[in-house]
Amino acid sequence: MSATGARGSQADIGAQQFDVAKRDDVHKLHPKAVGLAGVLFLTVTGSAPITAMLLNTPYAVGNGNGLGAPASFLVATIILVVFSVGYAAMARKVTAVGGFYAFISHGLSRELGMGMGFASMIAYSAIESSLAGAFSYFLNLKLIELFNVNIAWPILGLIMVLLVSLCTFFDVKVSTRVLGVALVAEVVILAIFDIGVFAHVGSGANVQWSAVNPINAFQGFSAHAKLLAGAAGIGLFFAFWSWVGFEMAPNYGEESRDPKRIVPLSLYISVIGLGVLYTLTSWASVSGYLHVDDAIRQAQTNSAQYFYDPATRLIGKWVQEVMSYLILTGSFACALSFHNTASRYFYALGRERVLPSPLGRTHPIYKSPYVASIVQSVITVIIVLLFVIIAGSDNPTQQAYYDLYGLMALLATLVVMVAQAVVCIAIIAYFERYHASEAHWWKTRLAPAAACVAQAVVIYLLLSNLDFLSGGLGFAHWIPVIAAIAFLIGLGGALYFKQTDPAKYELIGRMIYTGADTSPVIEEAVFHSYESGEGLAKS
Repeated sequence: MSATGARGSQADIGAQQFDVAKRDDVHKLHPKAVGLAGVLFLTVTGSAPITAMLLNTPYAVGNGNGLGAPASFLVATIILVVFSVGYAAMARKVTAVGGFYAFISHGLSRELGMGMGFASMIAYSAIESSLAGAFSYFLNLKLIELFNVNIAWPILGLIMVLLVSLCTFFDVKVSTRVLGVALVAEVVILAIFDIGVFAHVGSGANVQWSAVNPINAFQGFSAHAKLLAGAAGIGLFFAFWSWVGFEMAPNYGEESRDPKRIVPLSLYISVIGLGVLYTLTSWASVSGYLHVDDAIRQAQTNSAQYFYDPATRLIGKWVQEVMSYLILTGSFACALSFHNTASRYFYALGRERVLPSPLGRTHPIYKSPYVASIVQSVITVIIVLLFVIIAGSDNPTQQAYYDLYGLMALLATLVVMVAQAVVCIAIIAYFERYHASEAHWWKTRLAPAAACVAQAVVIYLLLSNLDFLSGGLGFAHWIPVIAAIAFLIGLGGALYFKQTDPAKYELIGRMIYTGADTSPVIEEAVFHSYESGEGLAKS
């Protein structure tokens, strides 16, 4: 046999080992289960539009940019669209449930991929507990309002975890239906709010074009008229925070009907769609007050009423009522979305046997990663109970909202921002190394580089404003340490496997899905080492 033929057969063996569609020893997810709408429902609800607006916009206005808060959302939209250019290009090449884990492994190294995979797994796992805090806080308020019944917030939070666990046990289609209803309802009520406010220009609303001037995204405001000063960095950070979740689209590639088309398209639709909605809604919220100082004062002193006041005054009490219910469904849907993603990280690491192999099992009927899902639910319960033990259960505002929701959301946001910055570098390296003929000056070079710098700025804003963002809670300073420990555990594990189990090391972050494609050449980057015979020798 010729050398070329030998290399070809080795490549075929490599392809068989890395392609989950061609392996009988791997439990597979439900292929072609969801279309474009399904992927959008699974990811956009992770960003939780109504939660992002009602919770983040008051901080961006009152403690950040004031009138320029909508400009922060506009700038964030532009930067994240730029990030999506390279991210979508990578998604067209690599279809893997591991998301960041797989992309970084392909572009940089298995060690970095596993390190960021562990950190991302911790982040997405923690954010479900964060949403349990938000859900229990808002539900407690609603129960007191309706029935004058005060149920301890941990009970409400654990009920949410149970319901999420039940939804994710079944086919992924169940989650898409639940999330689809929640998302449509959120978008509709926010659109009604926007239209209602802008329709009252000159008669209760004050629309100023300077609110969306990008320059104002980088300007705060001085203390005046008994108002605290605002810092531009805080406004920009809360704007970026509002998008956390959209980046999960590649994690559902293996379950989508046409991942090479659907995943990139869903990224652009979600980023641009959310950007338009966020910019308009934040602009409408500021415009709902006749004077910007009134908006800032409301945001600083009673942020819970920041949206409700103009909604009731300009549109009707019913809008406030609907919003007060949708903040509950939005929190639940967001938790469901992140639970699905966290489960798929556990599943990806389990099927590659980096974590215990049972995590890589799927249900024989529903094809859901049910073992990983159960583990994720247990972890969430443990986190909630730890907060109960440490902080208590008698003050939902402090314990459920500020402590559990705030601190766990900060942890997740930090890790996601770091992962996105590292992915940008991985995209550049991947195309230069494996697809040099397809490398593009904008898509795979300049866009990822610019996005990397922008993500680094967001990370700096988070760390430099950590005391404010955490409400002064001392635990916040352990957040970067926890993220670093998770990364180092993953990195150390990869180095250990490299020395003790080369075959397992070869699989780290490299198991991809090609569907029904029977072509032996799956993805040259995936089994590059096999083409030279190195990977085959190690196995």
